Amino acid sequence: MNHTLKNKRALITGGSRGIGAAIVKRLASEGADVAFTYTSSPERANEIAQAAQTLGVQALSIQADSTEASAVVAAVEQTVDKLGGIDILVNNAGVAVMAPIDDFTLTDFDRILAINVRAVFVATQAAVKHMKEGGRIINIGSTNADRVPMVGASVYAMSKSALQGLVQGLARDLGPRRITINNVQPGPITTDMNPSEGEFAEMLKKQTALFSYGTVEDVAGMVAYLAGPEAGYITGASLTIDGGFSA
Repeated sequence: MNHTLKNKRALITGGSRGIGAAIVKRLASEGADVAFTYTSSPERANEIAQAAQTLGVQALSIQADSTEASAVVAAVEQTVDKLGGIDILVNNAGVAVMAPIDDFTLTDFDRILAINVRAVFVATQAAVKHMKEGGRIINIGSTNADRVPMVGASVYAMSKSALQGLVQGLARDLGPRRITINNVQPGPITTDMNPSEGEFAEMLKKQTALFSYGTVEDVAGMVAYLAGPEAGYITGASLTIDGGFSA
């Protein structure tokens, strides 16, 4: 194993499934102690924690609802308390609700912004209080921030576009402290919530240059790179990993 993140402490929000779980495992495989949040299913969260621990690192699962700012702050504080600090924050928790504007409810609108935007700001604000020089903040955005080729994704795309402005601004705020912040923007990625088979998947595949879905490991690899020592001069960037979806 490549232990480029040995002695680093990472918090991944929404880390019990899909892209988040792959990030937990990849950072653990590179030597980082990991904490991650989950909303429900403690059994699945425990499985991910155990998988990370088999790699020889500390792993902590934290139940936290990202719609609650106090729960997000508490997760950061628990990470610092249990792991002894925080060096890497991965804001992965997110939600997607698709509906045409005539049918979109304010309840769904507020929930998307609370999880996809406000929780990112809250977690970042809480984490940087404890981060030292060399800290890394990585947000999981979406290629839909740049391209929306389907009906009903306007609010989701807006929430991910907001991360682009947030990252560019915070890169200036955090630069003097030598803390970097970036977005990773996946395109079609195979998960249980977004399977690579079916009518919707076939439509998305045709929108890519590679005519295929990516894997959660593809995304986790980019996150690991941004968290590592070779990415110290990358900040304020939104990096797509979408098989040419936005090309």
